[in-house]
Amino acid sequence: METLQHPQQILSWYLNAGVDEVMGEQPLDRYALASQALALRQAEAEKVLQASEAERAALPPKSAPRQNVGPVAVQPVDHGASDDAIKMAVDVAGSCKTIEDLRAALEAFDGCALKKNAMNLVFADGPTDAKVMLIGDVPGEQEDRQGLPFVGPGGQLLNKMLASIDVDRSEVFVSNSVFWRPPGNRGLHPGEIAVCLPFVERMIEIVDPQILITLGGPTTHSLLAQQGNISKLVGRWFTYETSKMSHPIAACALYHPEFLIKSPAMKRQAWANLLDIQDKIAELA
Repeated sequence: METLQHPQQILSWYLNAGVDEVMGEQPLDRYALASQALALRQAEAEKVLQASEAERAALPPKSAPRQNVGPVAVQPVDHGASDDAIKMAVDVAGSCKTIEDLRAALEAFDGCALKKNAMNLVFADGPTDAKVMLIGDVPGEQEDRQGLPFVGPGGQLLNKMLASIDVDRSEVFVSNSVFWRPPGNRGLHPGEIAVCLPFVERMIEIVDPQILITLGGPTTHSLLAQQGNISKLVGRWFTYETSKMSHPIAACALYHPEFLIKSPAMKRQAWANLLDIQDKIAELA
């Protein structure tokens, strides 16, 4: 191998090798830098290992495993209301004679755990002699703030749905199957529905409408005792009656407005259901 001695030869060799720029005035030994970095990483790893051993040494000694441990008691799931609360709801609701009595009873009632986290009681809205009554499922954020049902986006859509069949919102009575907003808009526990059901039933008995419309699956399942997907129940007519009612009420299920906002493709079916409701209102007028 030829040894390059003259500076011009060395520069020519660098150019042929692709070196065309000098980054520093002093040469840099990359091999030495790699060795220094390796030694530094080893030193840091040794410090971490020593610190970890010191922490483990400072921990209290582990207790010996317990022997012959008996079965652990399983805590019951909180379904939102106890059996005693549901019985109390039946008694309290049954004693109410007017809608105002029912409101006052709910304001004083502490048998539903939802009341602890809600801002307001969301009771009802509309004339107490209304011919059409609508029951939704749960209050939303705006309903919780204002203490009125169906005042948020779902309520605005409901107003338009009613207006499309020549029914003004002020002419109908609206409420929910649960009177307090669940925290975080979570789903309802069975006990929360059960403890509010006596008040909802008594509300229907007092208003005594000609037509009862349930909005959404949970309300349809609890009030009309109909199971299955809501898509299989909307558009069908049922009868609603309690032991205190002198006659049955025509009842039907309808998609909840909040569901229609999220699933606009179902508005076509909802429109057909609304036209059917319009015919029923005319028939009973």
